[in-house]
Amino acid sequence: MKTVLVIDGGGRGAALVDKYAQSRNVKKILAVPGNDLMQINVKKPVITYQHLKTTSIKEILRICKENKIDLVDVAQDNAVEAGLTDKLLAKGINVVGPTKRAGQIEWDKAWAREFMVKYEIPIPKFYVFRSTKAGINFIKKNQDLKWFVKASGLAAGKGVIPAPSAQEAIDAVKAMQKFGSAGETFLLEEWLVGEEFSAFALCDGKDFHIVGFAQDHKRVNDGDLGENTGGMGCVSSPMIVDKEIQKQVKKIFEKTINGLMVEGRPYKGVLYLGGIVVDSKVYVIEFNARWGDPEAQVLLPSIKNDFLSLSNEIAKGRLKKLKIKVDKKVRVAVAAVAKGYPVDYQLVKGKKILGIDKIIKSEVKVYGAGIKKANKDYVVSGGRVLYIVGDGKDVLEARGKAYKAMKLVNIEGNNLHYRTDIGARDVDRMQGLFESEHRSRRPERSQGRKK
Repeated sequence: MKTVLVIDGGGRGAALVDKYAQSRNVKKILAVPGNDLMQINVKKPVITYQHLKTTSIKEILRICKENKIDLVDVAQDNAVEAGLTDKLLAKGINVVGPTKRAGQIEWDKAWAREFMVKYEIPIPKFYVFRSTKAGINFIKKNQDLKWFVKASGLAAGKGVIPAPSAQEAIDAVKAMQKFGSAGETFLLEEWLVGEEFSAFALCDGKDFHIVGFAQDHKRVNDGDLGENTGGMGCVSSPMIVDKEIQKQVKKIFEKTINGLMVEGRPYKGVLYLGGIVVDSKVYVIEFNARWGDPEAQVLLPSIKNDFLSLSNEIAKGRLKKLKIKVDKKVRVAVAAVAKGYPVDYQLVKGKKILGIDKIIKSEVKVYGAGIKKANKDYVVSGGRVLYIVGDGKDVLEARGKAYKAMKLVNIEGNNLHYRTDIGARDVDRMQGLFESEHRSRRPERSQGRKK
């Protein structure tokens, strides 16, 4: 029986803990930092180290040695940038997750864009700047253009600022300073109009297998309004991803994995492609060197393989001969967040989360994130508190389960916030298909019909 260590503390990490616990070969799971709701779906021991960070490399190496860890899953972006995988491999520890050099495709957006140009991967037009003054001068010379302003480094999912006017772009460039070293280099990227989605491939350094597609909802309020967040919910698999889109995505993954090999950066782990469909063509918005959050919460439950065995095959570079099984259920994840997130939710920290016992008993998956246990109560410790995931034969059934369960939970003082429109695009599409099918079934009127 094996012991697994998951490097993550949020909903993504909770989904991974749940998945590894389903393996009959796993005896115990550890998580750095983990959270107090990770045990909720799991019938095996889960030990968390919430005083540590995902970049606490010395402590993580000690944990591996003391607990005789059989596999480490490096699931968090800061840990990848810090080179945790490299340090684990140097100690002879079995690990799934990209090295620092392979993970540069996420933690250095300027480098990643140049890489994509070199390997002819379709992307928006972009411009790289290393000073606020240079960026502002460029905007002033291109007053009529819309931009996305992006910090080149990691910024907890909040380093992308949409700027539909010149003044908003200038303000966004100035705001790069709040991201510290992550915003010292920043990009101005062409504003593309289309529909976004994400795709996920398991990679073993040379081969890959696409395991799913999702559609995240980043803005804090319904209708994609308000501040950008780490993710307010998502749906898999979104209807925008048809066979033609899948074909383009596969080609992009091929170019990317082969390109990283050529560069001497073989990629092992899950690779996240953030794309946008514009006039039926896929452009890459970004790559991430790990599962998405909350995409992991809807995609990991769909994988039917023993997850420990699957991760070991990735680590050993033997993915090609493995048949990966994924179910066909639609899943919808909805994030329950503290009011004020992502700007200021300090007054909500420490408040009780009500109804946990009720949602545990409902027909959904519950994954914790910014949540702690205080005596017998669960309390808020972060902005994104937990995720509720419903599944079904279609988006209507899946989101129906998720929102039914969401009504059972609250934060004392009525401090819970969530979006009510996760998956709404696919609901509209289904409605359109229904109406089209209904019309096609109506009997045709004939000029010669009897009166």
